[in-house]
Amino acid sequence: MRSALAYEAQIKAHGGHSSVVRKALKAALKTAQRSSEAGGRSKAALQSTLRPGTHLVREWSGRTYQIEVLDDGFQMDGKRYRSLSAIARKITGAHWSGPRFFGLG
Repeated sequence: MRSALAYEAQIKAHGGHSSVVRKALKAALKTAQRSSEAGGRSKAALQSTLRPGTHLVREWSGRTYQIEVLDDGFQMDGKRYRSLSAIARKITGAHWSGPRFFGLG
């Protein structure tokens, strides 16, 4: 609450964001809204950009993980997974967007 009040006081004292910043924020919001309306990248779209045999590498907590893209999913440490999100959850113990965790989207 304090930070919100401080922000309001700062706007009154110094004005708000410049028109360039406001325009950039509006554009970013539009892009984010379009992406969420479309549901982001679909699983099919992701699978079509990742060809079978592609290897994804991610380092987490001092360990390097290598994931192989298969025709019908992914493989890590000899185990098959249906999604990158399932692998990200296995690695981190928390819910992550798999494509985002691996730097794909």
